[in-house]
Amino acid sequence: MPTKPNSAGTSAGDWIECRGVHGQAPRRGKIIEVLDSNGHQHYRVRWDEEHESIVYPAGGVIVTPGPARRGPGAGHNQQAA
Repeated sequence: MPTKPNSAGTSAGDWIECRGVHGQAPRRGKIIEVLDSNGHQHYRVRWDEEHESIVYPAGGVIVTPGPARRGPGAGHNQQAA
């Protein structure tokens, strides 16, 4: 599964999807805060299950721009490059 590079301008309001572990379904959540520690960007995410956690993106993570950053006619499931 492709991964959007951290330097591509991820911002609060974007969506993140993480590949499922051991056959589980992928997890999806909304990025509510972008954190940066010595150039290692990570995110505070509110998951669809309504809890929050800190995510350090790695392989198997897709970030999709939120509604405010998508162009006209862009679909919600469109993958960011």
